[in-house]
Amino acid sequence: MIKGLYETHVQVSNLENSIQFYTEVLGLKLAHRDENRPIVFLWIGNNKEFMLGLWEQKENLQPRHFAFSADKEDILNYSVEFLKSRHLKPYNFLKDGIDKPMVFSWMPALAIYFNDPDGNQLEFISILEGDGKPELGVLSYEEWLKH
Repeated sequence: MIKGLYETHVQVSNLENSIQFYTEVLGLKLAHRDENRPIVFLWIGNNKEFMLGLWEQKENLQPRHFAFSADKEDILNYSVEFLKSRHLKPYNFLKDGIDKPMVFSWMPALAIYFNDPDGNQLEFISILEGDGKPELGVLSYEEWLKH
């Protein structure tokens, strides 16, 4: 019955700033702005594949986490430069100061993180081929290739 996750919603402190961030910085497309509530919907991908809702919340903001699907080669070769060129700070899951993508070996998947202006933790992720190796934990892509 379930084929995937179509949409998610996050709270933002300033709707106008968040619209600018998600459309101009990340390249999502405005789908709909609700004139009766402080919410906008953004398209992710082509042909209305996925949707993100931004809800303005002035108090008790609760940051969330979600991941954008990306190609492995884009994550390896372009993601850090992409983020830094937009004045965003990339970081890995371990938050060890290294701004290189890492592999979650149990999946396996390659990922790099960054935050939106409200502290929502965003991620670019790509599922890697092959079987997971949970015993390896989280490691660099170079280390992953050795196993």
